Amino acid sequence: MNGLDFAGQLVVITGVGRAGQVGEAIALGFAQRGASLALLDLSLDQVTARAEALTSAGFANVSAHAANLADPASAVSAAAEVIWAHRAEGVKGVRAVVCVAGGFGMTGPLDEADPEAWAKQFTINLSTAFATTRAFLPAVRDAKGSFVFFGSVAATAGGNPSGMAAYAAAKSGVLTLMRTLSLDEKAHGVRANAVAPTAIRTASNVADMGDKTEYVERESVADVVAFLASPLARNVSGQVITLA
Repeated sequence: MNGLDFAGQLVVITGVGRAGQVGEAIALGFAQRGASLALLDLSLDQVTARAEALTSAGFANVSAHAANLADPASAVSAAAEVIWAHRAEGVKGVRAVVCVAGGFGMTGPLDEADPEAWAKQFTINLSTAFATTRAFLPAVRDAKGSFVFFGSVAATAGGNPSGMAAYAAAKSGVLTLMRTLSLDEKAHGVRANAVAPTAIRTASNVADMGDKTEYVERESVADVVAFLASPLARNVSGQVITLA
């Protein structure tokens, strides 16, 4: 069997709302590898549009779900909805959960940082990762699957968090969550890893920073995420993969 063949396996991806972003490319990458997909986002209209684009391209078994993943109760409801939506496909549990949901924000020098902006970075990046993990963990255990999280090079050793301390601190929390999950769930056959990209060529990044920046391509991110979620990475857990 092709180690990157996800046929008959359910993959959950959060943060798949806006067109031109990395979640869209990750979803396409898994669809091309045969996965059944559950796409989650805060906006039902946007996530439905992403799901419909995939089904229109010939990919079956794609569902769309709206949830406030910063709210643990909403995340639990979304997990139950996902399992129910894919109940007829004969899949056992969730093979992979890819936590893309989050967002970037500059907060400036610490003595000038807005406390609300600081708190927002933790809410959209760390709280969403925690609530999603907590909600989907039983289903990932059933499949002996894996989680893939999104960190940032700003949160790694040698990274530069200047002007973005809240974002970097929140992403550091995500990486600690990942490592804890990897250790705690090893006995259940669950793996956890993270990617830490520099700037990705997304629609919003190009709009903000122009097209001359040295970007990581969305498709490259999708390939690495698929590898980490696959049996090819069966002995890889607790790791942060830098993409630059």
